[in-house]
Amino acid sequence: MSYKIEIATSDFNTTKSAVEGGVDRIELCANLAEGGTTPSYGLISQCRNSFDVLLYPIIRPRGGDFLYNKDEFELMQKDIKLAKELGCDGVVIGLLNMDGTIDSIRTAALVELAYPMGVTFHRAFDRCKNPFEALEELIEIGCERILTSGQKPNVNDALDIINELNKKAEDRIVIMPGSGVRSDNIKLIAEKTGCFDFHTSLREKIKSPMQFIHPSFENSEESYTNNHINSAEVKKLREALFAK
Repeated sequence: MSYKIEIATSDFNTTKSAVEGGVDRIELCANLAEGGTTPSYGLISQCRNSFDVLLYPIIRPRGGDFLYNKDEFELMQKDIKLAKELGCDGVVIGLLNMDGTIDSIRTAALVELAYPMGVTFHRAFDRCKNPFEALEELIEIGCERILTSGQKPNVNDALDIINELNKKAEDRIVIMPGSGVRSDNIKLIAEKTGCFDFHTSLREKIKSPMQFIHPSFENSEESYTNNHINSAEVKKLREALFAK
């Protein structure tokens, strides 16, 4: 089994940079500052038409928790249908019940709707009550992958539990560590967990090329900085992971 790197991108430009850096899979998002929400039809379409890379848009109707009402669930269904129509390779989802268990009924419905696309269950997994019970549920449902930081904010604080999850998975589902993965630790994470898929955003901010800066907003980061991914950092990440 070979290593794979997935990068969460926030727009067309960051996706382009990630692809140029040699990424294996894109988790396409909007609003990464909120943990990622469903990208627009136009963004998904343009990325699909422009890049020959595995493309998995996140299907998340809003930021916040992962407890969704009937209207939000209908939105998710519609967005999955659109992703399929646009030729995406998979989608990224995550739904919980009020008691911290996996919303297995609606997760299963979305997995079935997404077929033949693959489905990654995202870091809603890290907010569930019992990760080992959730692991078995997601395997039975048919998810192909779980993105997790081991129920900690940073993956580096949970390498033991991720290793245990990966052993329990027994090749029935892919365990993909994420949150805090960088070029200076990715090899160690691979060695300590036994995992082969890794997730990161490598998100940076760059100064806007705007020449006119309105005085009232000169200190507004939102107004005059843009999301950025350095393709050289993606290459550096790959080199660190594949280093002998």
